[in-house]
Amino acid sequence: MTTAGPLSPTLQPKRKRSWVRLFGPLLLAGTAVGLSSVCTQYVAQSLGYHPALGEPVIGVVYPPWAWFRWQMDWYWNAKEVFDTANLGFLGGLGASILTTVLAVGFATRSATRHEGVHGTAHWAGRSEVERSGLLPAADKPGAGVYVGGWTDPATGRLHYLRHNGPEHIAAIAPPRSGKGVGLVVPTLLSWPHSVVAHDMKGELWAMSAGWRKAQGHVVMKFDPAAAEGSVAFNPLAEIRFGTLYEVGDVQNVVTIMVDPQGTGQLDHWAASAHALLTGVIIHLSYKEAKDGRAVTLPAVAQALSDPERPVIELYEEMLENRHLWKAGASEAVAHPVVAAAARDMLNTEDEERASILSTARRFLSLYRDPLVEQNTGRSDFMVGDLMDHERPVSLYLVVRPADKDRLKPLMRLVINQIVRVLVRDEMTFVDGQEQALHKHRLLLLLDEFASFGKLEVFQEALSFITGYGIKAYVIVQDVAQLWSLYGKDESILSSCHVRVAYAPNKVETAEWLSKMTGTTTIVKEDISTSGSRFGAVLQTVTRSYHEVSRPLLTPDEVMRLKAPVKDETGRISEPGDVLVFTAGHAPVYGTQSLYFRDPVFADRAKVPAPPTDRLRGPAPGKAFVL
Repeated sequence: MTTAGPLSPTLQPKRKRSWVRLFGPLLLAGTAVGLSSVCTQYVAQSLGYHPALGEPVIGVVYPPWAWFRWQMDWYWNAKEVFDTANLGFLGGLGASILTTVLAVGFATRSATRHEGVHGTAHWAGRSEVERSGLLPAADKPGAGVYVGGWTDPATGRLHYLRHNGPEHIAAIAPPRSGKGVGLVVPTLLSWPHSVVAHDMKGELWAMSAGWRKAQGHVVMKFDPAAAEGSVAFNPLAEIRFGTLYEVGDVQNVVTIMVDPQGTGQLDHWAASAHALLTGVIIHLSYKEAKDGRAVTLPAVAQALSDPERPVIELYEEMLENRHLWKAGASEAVAHPVVAAAARDMLNTEDEERASILSTARRFLSLYRDPLVEQNTGRSDFMVGDLMDHERPVSLYLVVRPADKDRLKPLMRLVINQIVRVLVRDEMTFVDGQEQALHKHRLLLLLDEFASFGKLEVFQEALSFITGYGIKAYVIVQDVAQLWSLYGKDESILSSCHVRVAYAPNKVETAEWLSKMTGTTTIVKEDISTSGSRFGAVLQTVTRSYHEVSRPLLTPDEVMRLKAPVKDETGRISEPGDVLVFTAGHAPVYGTQSLYFRDPVFADRAKVPAPPTDRLRGPAPGKAFVL
């Protein structure tokens, strides 16, 4: 049998205090004492304060109950006096009993009052904002990422709202709404730990890399379509070749490669290409290692499209090559996964084999671009450097709008490798407390998150990467973007402890935000009139009041949140409004924070961006040792 939990404190009925239950007896006792004292003094006065009455307590004041004793001794001597006293005492006591019964009855039988019965949603005040962890106490500095601002109604002063906990954050902001100048840039100009920032136009690098470099960070720009000024990153260098983990690592990489748009739906050709690419990558890793080189995706693309060598020879080499892999035996043998992939291709009909090969080549076409080949042909850093280098590392993933769709498969692969590699190690515990595995915290600042497509590994990882010191800051244009990729049962927003929202453009987002604000109780006044319609004076005007429910913000009110003011060039000059939701706390009706209106941030943003750092040197990635 289940029992309902307690009501919210604001919905608890107003309990009758204990004094209400004791009111009747106390009133009767007090009345009886008072009436008896009056009767005693009346009898004493009527009898002239005769010495036979005994000694008074003080002056001519006798004990309250003395007249009862006198009545027993001298009733027949002063019958009229005692009858008058009896009548007054009994009459007063009867009236008191009646009054007490009526008063207590009305008090105990009146309707129990519930406050906020239709809802208790409200905007957070200062104390509530402080309890949510977004606003420090008056004598303490703030820390963490920026999620907006809050204007104190008492002073009119704008306070920054920041979150420094391990939990994730989601921001919902349409294009040109001020998310960059209000959330992203202030965060990059203050976050002291490592960061991976998705930089769609290179603006974040230009405005924040200089300051972060001056703070002692390693700053790197990965711009795979740039002819110069970019670090190189080989995703295959993160695979643990030569270990029992190599097959799983390769399969994880290939799974992202064969789903370049993140649909999660693989047909027969993509599934077959998955097996082929897994075998080819492992084969080339051992082959390249003999010459001291690391396998790269451009090398895989070249092997499958070599104009000077029939691809059938590659399959035969994969099947028959016995000098590349050892499984603890005294003699080298063919790698079982490589050989199986080759055998599958050789046993397939020519037409189907050609279709599988064509599909695999299509997934590798990006790496035929000389610029992409240059920037993925080696690794100037390893993913582990992001959290375990001596200094914090700031990595900017720069993708220009013109190359966004073309580079999407590579960017998905980079994010996949970052998440998977940094959570490889098992967590350790001391006295029941988890211990930090890495030297630095890492912020994944992913603006335009939906541009990556569906990243199932990221959605699943959000539930546990906080334990590894990784904090995600996900920014999307509206909830419909997430729903279209992950479905309405997506867990990304629910995994975020703090959610920030600007005025939306879509009704679906406005309805969702309206539900997020909750339901409140308001008092509605109804006025009715009666009398001659055309008379000079109405006969009756009746007003009635009753409580009704309404959303704290209706969907249309959400869509009419104050937008930022822009000048004639389209630049934001005045902040708009922002909604901030923290799990377990009342929502905050806030104000956008604009970095350029803060002299400290404005000065930091002026520091020129430096040349990109490199941690591993310009040489190709080192191969594993056979």
